[in-house]
Amino acid sequence: MDFVVQVERLPAPGETTLGSGFRMIPGGKGANQACAAGRLAANAAVRMVGRVGYDPFADHLKASLAASGVDVAAVMATRSQPTGVALIWVEKAGQNSIVVAAGANGELAPEDIESVKQAYSGARCALFQLETPLKTVESALQAARRAGAVTVLDPAPAQPLPAPLLALVDILTPNESEACLLLGRAPQRVGFEEAPAMAAALRALGPRAVILKLGEQGCYYSGPEGETAAAGFRVEAVDTTAAGDTFNGAFAVALAEGSELTDALRFANAAAALSVTRLGAQASIPQRAEAERFLESQR
Repeated sequence: MDFVVQVERLPAPGETTLGSGFRMIPGGKGANQACAAGRLAANAAVRMVGRVGYDPFADHLKASLAASGVDVAAVMATRSQPTGVALIWVEKAGQNSIVVAAGANGELAPEDIESVKQAYSGARCALFQLETPLKTVESALQAARRAGAVTVLDPAPAQPLPAPLLALVDILTPNESEACLLLGRAPQRVGFEEAPAMAAALRALGPRAVILKLGEQGCYYSGPEGETAAAGFRVEAVDTTAAGDTFNGAFAVALAEGSELTDALRFANAAAALSVTRLGAQASIPQRAEAERFLESQR
């Protein structure tokens, strides 16, 4: 569950600032991606694997996912930890600062993946992120690979990743800061000029392909088929929370529906652009019809 407060500017260490507009909004990187896929899919079935606690937040989060068309049968509960929460400050320019308390997410174990392996059956695309233990992520990637799914990993929250895990990733989708951390570099601004070399360095770590998410600039794809840049859409940003998750969910939907790569990237950019014009995580994710109308208006 995301606890969101709007602020004039992000506080410095030790500083107390006044905020406004407090909201409690369903979130979680995996759930955001599932929600995006559920809302943006025309015909695909979407399933979520994860853990929550035994508390009111759990019921609310599962109901929110179900309302977005997501099958939550494989979302398990644990009594040892509460449902995960995130504390989010959003400044008026749209940038945010986030602290996550993983809670039950940290209890998702490799044996849990084995117990719900049927959730991967028939999947064309499987989405992953790093708010659960790395051993569990690796087990889930293996399960998805065995099922024949294309594996897409958003390497966030950013952390170093072992080579065996990255070797199981078909498409790695870092933003600029995550890409720099994976490469052991100082944070830097990345544009389309720097993207080819950075994507090549990331692919050398093990994933088959890379999509560099470059914020308002758009994204850059590098894979065995070649390389391509997809420009972003100009919008007025209100809150960037879940923009990357929305991108991933939209891209996976487009892949599962058989879209060409360039069309899939454009669709993902459009969905992400719409999401930053609204407050909140899942609250900001557009429906399929909205994304299609937006794309049509940009032609």
